[in-house]
Amino acid sequence: MASSSHRRRPRPKPDRDFDWRPVRGPLAAVAAVAAVALVVTLAVAFRPGAAAGATGQDRAVSGSASQAVPSTAATPKNPSPKPSPTATPTRTASKRTTPSASVTPSAAPAKRPASSTTGVSTATTTAPAAGRIRPGTSYQGVATSYDVGNGDGACSYGPTSDVMTAAMNTADYETAKACGAYISVRAASGTSITVRITNECPAPCAAGQLDLSRQAFAKLAPLSAGRIQITWSLLSPATSETVSIRYKTGSTQYWCGIQAIGHRNPLARLEVRTSGGWQALTRTGYNYFLSEQGAGCGGEIRLTDIYGEQLTVPALAVRPDVVQRTGVQFARH
Repeated sequence: MASSSHRRRPRPKPDRDFDWRPVRGPLAAVAAVAAVALVVTLAVAFRPGAAAGATGQDRAVSGSASQAVPSTAATPKNPSPKPSPTATPTRTASKRTTPSASVTPSAAPAKRPASSTTGVSTATTTAPAAGRIRPGTSYQGVATSYDVGNGDGACSYGPTSDVMTAAMNTADYETAKACGAYISVRAASGTSITVRITNECPAPCAAGQLDLSRQAFAKLAPLSAGRIQITWSLLSPATSETVSIRYKTGSTQYWCGIQAIGHRNPLARLEVRTSGGWQALTRTGYNYFLSEQGAGCGGEIRLTDIYGEQLTVPALAVRPDVVQRTGVQFARH
């Protein structure tokens, strides 16, 4: 018989004309057995899950199958493949971002290795730190001449026997940023010379104008010409010279002025190592970088040229007005 948890199908109501009174004797016994047989048959026939012609084993297999097959509504149409546990992730090189130049050089010359690799980082050819004077760009102007005397000038390099020098107009001098730059100067005749900027030419010198030493001017035109039309551009020349450092007169560990001399390319920045890291010093119009509070005086020095290349100079003693060689040089461009 079925478990008590299953509901039985209700019996049919008795017919009013049928007499259900008990029958005595053998007929009553037969009727009782028949009634019991009918009840058992009905209980088996109406058990939940029963099916005509299905055995108990068949029903068990059918139930297992229905539980094993997942609902199609719960299965995504295009399941994403799982990553392989042995796969190596692809690295994306970070790009480092270079500021756009306001003037694009007409050509980027090939780089050459620096004469010394001490503290040298990779140089770029886009001159991210260039000022008004940019590599690969030609400038129009006029050339005049002046008597350089002992060769000293606003850049404070001191007396020199080198007469192939020039004074840069104030606009392009740019607070001594042009100091030490090598410039190729070409006259209308096609003759060209190379000069180094050691001085500033104040007004009435106009933007684009170069005031050449008399010796340099004479190689382009007679001194009697007075003024000539020129084109000029920045150079990164071959040189066997290396960078030197000089502390300004009066420098101590509490206040100092630092100057770089003999750099191949224009200098964009000078920094000193402090307890808090690298600290950039302010450049003066007379071409010294000042540490007003003495930070970094006598410590490591880091130089950056207009191409972004950096040279790290080991700590040097604070020896005022003494040129100290470093043995390093910027790369040629």
